[in-house]
Amino acid sequence: MDAEAIREIFHGLGPIHIRRMFGGKGIYQGELMFALEAGGELYLKVDHVTVAYFRDLGSRPFSVEMRNGQATMTSYWLMPEAAFDDLDEAARFSRMAVAAAGRVKAAKAQKGGKAAPRRKARNLPSEPLT
Repeated sequence: MDAEAIREIFHGLGPIHIRRMFGGKGIYQGELMFALEAGGELYLKVDHVTVAYFRDLGSRPFSVEMRNGQATMTSYWLMPEAAFDDLDEAARFSRMAVAAAGRVKAAKAQKGGKAAPRRKARNLPSEPLT
């Protein structure tokens, strides 16, 4: 999925920026990564407040296969199909994802004093995609 298509889907959320990451794209509002694109699919950030809602809609988590062959599930769940057909639904789901990302960041900051600094990945551009 190209950056322009992603921006169109999340248009109702306001300004976003997109960064390449590990063969996919991280989608941010400000400093919060609220979505990721991988393999042509969009996944939204969930937390303890929203995960059951996504599960009830039949969504599934993004998983990564580790070097040892085991799959690790992430806190990003597949964006429901209804959101692709209705930009108001896309905005609603993206606001839920931004809120979840904010809660996760706040909880990390509260536990450890502050969130861990972002590391710059090697061989990946740090500039947003245009």
